[in-house]
Amino acid sequence: MSANPPVAVIVLAAGEGSRMKSTTLPKVLHPICGRSLVGHVVAAAEELAPQQLVVVIGHLRELVAEHLAEHHPAARTVVQEQQNGTGSAARTALEALAADGVALDGTVLVATGDTPLLTGETLRALAEQHAAQGNGVTVLTAVVPDPTGYGRILRHPADGSVTAIVEHKDASPEQRELREINSGVYAFEGKLLAEALGRIGTDNAQGEEYLTDTLHILRSAGHRVGAVVAEDHRDILGINDRVQLAEARRLLNDRLLERAMRAGVTVVDPASTWIDVQVGYQPDAVVLPNTQLQGATRLGEGCRVGPNCTLTDTVVGAGAQVSNTTADRAEIGERCEVGPYAYLRPGARLARKAKAGTYVEIKNSELGEGAKVPHLSYIGDATIGEGTNIGAASVTVNYDGVNKHRTVIGAHCRTGSDNMFIAPVTVGDGAYTAAGSVIISDVPPGALGVSRAQQRNVAGWVARKRPGTAAAEAATAALDGTPEA
Repeated sequence: MSANPPVAVIVLAAGEGSRMKSTTLPKVLHPICGRSLVGHVVAAAEELAPQQLVVVIGHLRELVAEHLAEHHPAARTVVQEQQNGTGSAARTALEALAADGVALDGTVLVATGDTPLLTGETLRALAEQHAAQGNGVTVLTAVVPDPTGYGRILRHPADGSVTAIVEHKDASPEQRELREINSGVYAFEGKLLAEALGRIGTDNAQGEEYLTDTLHILRSAGHRVGAVVAEDHRDILGINDRVQLAEARRLLNDRLLERAMRAGVTVVDPASTWIDVQVGYQPDAVVLPNTQLQGATRLGEGCRVGPNCTLTDTVVGAGAQVSNTTADRAEIGERCEVGPYAYLRPGARLARKAKAGTYVEIKNSELGEGAKVPHLSYIGDATIGEGTNIGAASVTVNYDGVNKHRTVIGAHCRTGSDNMFIAPVTVGDGAYTAAGSVIISDVPPGALGVSRAQQRNVAGWVARKRPGTAAAEAATAALDGTPEA
């Protein structure tokens, strides 16, 4: 945190973003690595602990306001009624602050809401250099490999101050050779910004108020216009269409994976692994190919996740092994085994050394320490005690068409294969249930629960009903005592 946090950070997020070709989602709400575009910018601004954090909204404003209220409640939203330029948007924010009696004595940062790679470190460096150089305004710039289409930064040869920003279409051949470009992110002295915004006009091809006009106004008034070059030119990457969105997602994912690997996580194939910004991890976790870690997922020390896993808001305990699994808001304890081809739904909680095996689905249920559901089963709204083994093809029948009911199976039970537990029902500690049973009543501790029809064999049925078939011939040969060919 800087010694003197900004008076305000203003994030411009009112535009439609027509090149995204979306009719229902504003550009700034498109997701990337666990946050919206604007969410990344707001999170970077929050690292500076500004006195005021204002997001200017406009297009589909209700959606943007609701999103920010849920994920960034400290951010205040103000509405730009007509999207007529960045200068107008910045003035809308300052007027809202002034109406609340906020004094603009200090640094005001202005950023755009479509730059998800912008970091708190970059913003902090901009604010600190702005104050150290005593500038009226400081531009965040970047030196890029290909500056085509961007505004070029022209500097004074003596002191390095910014003399102008020339748009690509207006630049001379010599100016187009320059590779330092404007990012659209600025640090202003608050009062000077307010004065300059009052003087900008709309004499341009778009008939809009451009925030960049304030640089010429302040320089003409004798104030120094400085520039700070971003250490990583990709920090300023703006998103205008879905191609750029995908490019930024790849870049941000690479950053997040590098951070994880440098913290002690083994990522076997970064190219097929995706991770969100909120994901946490401990050293010696291993992530195998084609794995997605989403939301607030946490990986414990030495756990092994993948291949082919999608974990969302899921906790994986130390030493656990999770393979070919989809998990959403689940808790996997230490040294558990999950998968392959398991589905853990919200509320699934596996205690230490529990197992959810092949083709097992668990929802809103707890497995006690060492409990096992090895294969082909559905466990919903249930409590399974420690050391219990659930036989293959078992189902806790929790829904009666109107309400959900709970099944309780005690500790160290052994349930047979193909059991149906018709909830609400309880199986006591140490009890067994026979294969093929439909358990409709409680089973006392230590008892054997059996519920199935008595078997009846109809002799000669195949010969009478399926004459001439291979089965009939085999049966006849067996009954005659003749060896099969």
